[in-house]
Amino acid sequence: MRVLAIETSCDDTGAAVILDGRKILSNIVSSQVPIHRKYGGVVPELASRKHIESIVPIVAEALDTAKVTLKEIDGIAVTQGPGLVGSLLVGLSFAKSIAFARGLPFIGVNHIEAHLSAIFLGEKPPRFPFIGLVVSGGHTSLFRMDGFGKYRRLGQTRDDAAGEAFDKVAKLLGLGYPGGPIIDELSKTGNPKAVRFPRPVLSKNSLDFSFSGLKTAVVNYVKAYPEPPGGYPEDLIKDIVSSFQEAAVEVLVKKTVQAAQCQGLKRIVLSGGVAANQRLRQKIREESFEQKLKVYLPSPSFCTDNAAMVGVVGYEYLKRGIRSPYSLNAFSNLPL
Repeated sequence: MRVLAIETSCDDTGAAVILDGRKILSNIVSSQVPIHRKYGGVVPELASRKHIESIVPIVAEALDTAKVTLKEIDGIAVTQGPGLVGSLLVGLSFAKSIAFARGLPFIGVNHIEAHLSAIFLGEKPPRFPFIGLVVSGGHTSLFRMDGFGKYRRLGQTRDDAAGEAFDKVAKLLGLGYPGGPIIDELSKTGNPKAVRFPRPVLSKNSLDFSFSGLKTAVVNYVKAYPEPPGGYPEDLIKDIVSSFQEAAVEVLVKKTVQAAQCQGLKRIVLSGGVAANQRLRQKIREESFEQKLKVYLPSPSFCTDNAAMVGVVGYEYLKRGIRSPYSLNAFSNLPL
C-alpha cells in the first residue's frame, strides 16, 4: 500500500510517500525557520500563509521523487492535531480535497502518535510494549505504547515543554532561533558543571515534568551578571547553556528510566525534535546501559516534524479499514 502523507502541524510543510508503512519512497520537508527567526519564534499567521504557498509544490515534489502519480496512491494520511489550527487546516483541507477528487480513503493522524511511531522507519524497530518519551518544543510526555492505537500517558509537563525552555533560554542570551540546536552545539565546548541549576523532579513517584523553574533559574543567574558593553563573554555563555542543558537532560533521562522501571519494561524510545539533542542521546544510552534497558533512537531527520512518520501511522489504520469522515476537523489540543 502506497500512502501519501501530509504534515503541517506547525511551521514545516511536509509530504511523503510511504510503502507498506515502512519504506520511504520520498520525504520532503520545507522549513520556515528563516521566516520566523527574526521574530524569535513561530508566528501562527505567517506559518499558515506559507503552508498555503508551499503545500502544492511540496506534495508534487514528493510524488515526483517517489516516481508515482496520484493514480498509484492507495490512501492519504494527514496530521489532524495537536498543533497550530491555521497550519493544520491547510494540510487537512488539502488532503480531503485530493481524497474526494480521487476517491481515496484518508485518515487523520495524531501528531504525537506520529512522533512515537517515527522509530519504525529505522532498520531495527522495537517490539511492543515500550516506553516512549515525546520531547519537543510543544510537547514533553511519557507514554506506554502497547501497539498502534494502544497508548497510556504516564506523565507530562505541567508548564513549559523542554524544547520551549531551550528556545526561551536561547532568546534570553540572544543566541537566535531555534534555540535547541544552537544550545546543543555551544554546549559541546562548555562546562556542564559550571552552574548547578535545579533539577525539578516534583514528587518522588511523579512522572510529570516541570521546566519553568529551571528556566527562571537561568534568568535569575543571568540577571546577576549585568551584560557588559561588548556583550557576555563567549565562554560564560557556553558554560550557562551547557549547565542548563545538563539539568534538563538529566531530568528527562531520570523520568524516562523511572517510567520503564515502574512499568516493568525494558525498551525505551525517544521521539520529537529535542530527541535530536546529542547530549540527551548520549545520556539516555549511558543510563540505559547501566540499568540494562534497550534504547531506540530515531535518526535526527525523523525527530523533527516530517510527513514520513505520519505515513507510518496512517498505513497502520488504513490497512485495518479505518477511515476518517470528510467532516474531520483540526484541533490544537488533540489528546492521545
